[in-house]
Amino acid sequence: MIYLRAMKKYTFLFLLVASFSSAYCQLQAIKNQADYPFLLHLPADSILKSKPPVLIFLHGRSLSGTNLDLVKRYGVIHEIEKGRKVPAIVVAPQVLAGKSWEPEKILSVLKFVQRTFDTDTNRVYVAGMSLGGYGTLRFAGAYPEIVTAAVALCGGGNTSDGCDLATVPLWIQHGNQDEAVPISESEKIVKAIKNCNGGENLKYTVHKGANHGALERVFRTDEMYNWLFQYTKEDKN
Repeated sequence: MIYLRAMKKYTFLFLLVASFSSAYCQLQAIKNQADYPFLLHLPADSILKSKPPVLIFLHGRSLSGTNLDLVKRYGVIHEIEKGRKVPAIVVAPQVLAGKSWEPEKILSVLKFVQRTFDTDTNRVYVAGMSLGGYGTLRFAGAYPEIVTAAVALCGGGNTSDGCDLATVPLWIQHGNQDEAVPISESEKIVKAIKNCNGGENLKYTVHKGANHGALERVFRTDEMYNWLFQYTKEDKN
């Protein structure tokens, strides 16, 4: 039975890689392979064969549920479907309605990708908005040795993670007219980070006049991707 389960596992992985080798631009829904179901998008073959980075997109509460198509409504996957070329393996997990992001479950998605593809473990990026902003900071706080850089939009974090987060390049952004998640949520974690090292790895942007949903536009900018991908960790491959 153990042998058969192993054969099924590796057959699945072979078929997954083979399907993308001929149609890398297509999204694939991956279920029952990690603690969260997720959408997977691979870059062009030339990038895929050169140890690509991994970019994890964490959605907000409105995209929670059991329908992975919801995750396409905004964010990194949405931009890819509109034609953006992201030079990374992009994964977009989905959390159940009413639940918060759990770092160890996000890690299971990353580990699946790293087992399946030859990736650059020095370049693991996370970007999330709202509930996903909280998830981004929770994941980076739990695994600062894994996360290379992260962008957290209109979310917040645990102030007890401040000194771990201080070691990771972070770009925290919030609108000062956000009524859904008050800007004080970002300000508290920014203060906790600055109390550790003065915020030497922190970039904090206040979007004046912006409400909660307005920060979705950040995913449409080259600036966010360029900022993330400039960072790499010391070689550990």
